[in-house]
Amino acid sequence: MTQAAPTSPEAATPATVTIVLAEPRGFCAGVDRAIQIVERAIERFGAPVYVRHEIVHNKTVVQDLAAKGAVFVEELDEVPDGVPVIFSAHGVPKSVPAEAARRELHAIDATCPLVSKVHREAERHHGEGRHVLLIGHAGHPEVIGTMGQLPEGAVDLIESIADAEAYQPPRLGLELAFATQTTLSVADTSGIIEVLRRRFPEIAGPRREDICYATTNRQEAVARIAAEVQAVLVIGAPNSSNSRRLVETAAVSGCANARLIQTAAEIDWSLLDGITRIGITAGASAPEVLVDEVIAAFRARGPVSIERVTTAEERVVFKLPPELNH
Repeated sequence: MTQAAPTSPEAATPATVTIVLAEPRGFCAGVDRAIQIVERAIERFGAPVYVRHEIVHNKTVVQDLAAKGAVFVEELDEVPDGVPVIFSAHGVPKSVPAEAARRELHAIDATCPLVSKVHREAERHHGEGRHVLLIGHAGHPEVIGTMGQLPEGAVDLIESIADAEAYQPPRLGLELAFATQTTLSVADTSGIIEVLRRRFPEIAGPRREDICYATTNRQEAVARIAAEVQAVLVIGAPNSSNSRRLVETAAVSGCANARLIQTAAEIDWSLLDGITRIGITAGASAPEVLVDEVIAAFRARGPVSIERVTTAEERVVFKLPPELNH
């Protein structure tokens, strides 16, 4: 009887996978503030507290808050009288708080202060007689909220360089201004702005860049690691604009094998076969526990080493609304 050749220790031991963590990643100050607003409101007023739309784009966060007493609805007509209602971090059209006031609902605004800044800029441009071009993605709650700050027809949406090249103002001689969604690709937005400035040299822009610090920092961090790894996993929701932009940024920065996952359960291990160096980051609405779970999933399959690449330090903190800030 022929005996099988013994397996060498080297062959039996899986190769160490090096996980390169992009820093910063995960929660930004606006997301952290929005979650705290819901939690404080539940503590202050008791459950249930209603929230119009997902407070942030992350199922884990939404499920956790729901377990604590938050009820998520799409529109105000689903909110009963006499209970608090919170507006999501993405911002809402002016018609929403107006309807809440008409119904005498106790409304609490969790709009990210950096989104509110874009709202104020759009209002300023409109008040000074300019027609506003909003660079963003159609249907995104932030875009709906920003366009809803101005009268119908006062804002036109620009989604791409092709849109910018083809755009024609409603009438000759009309002064123009542009604003942007806060969670866009920095590179793509820069290209759109270049076209608008070339075609309309007098166009007014924001006093400070609209794309938020957290979006910029996370894109810079994933761009730094992309060329150094064989694959990138971005932890975030499919409807999270900033998370999708991280996948795109990784791809254009040197790592074609970049994937968006919501949880460790969504990892397609077949796409990682033979890979020993992988980058991990998380969108601005993804909690760190999801990163920990992904790392644990790799550890369950074999040895893992961790590297960290830090491109920025974030110390931004936004205050809570006065009624919840004690």
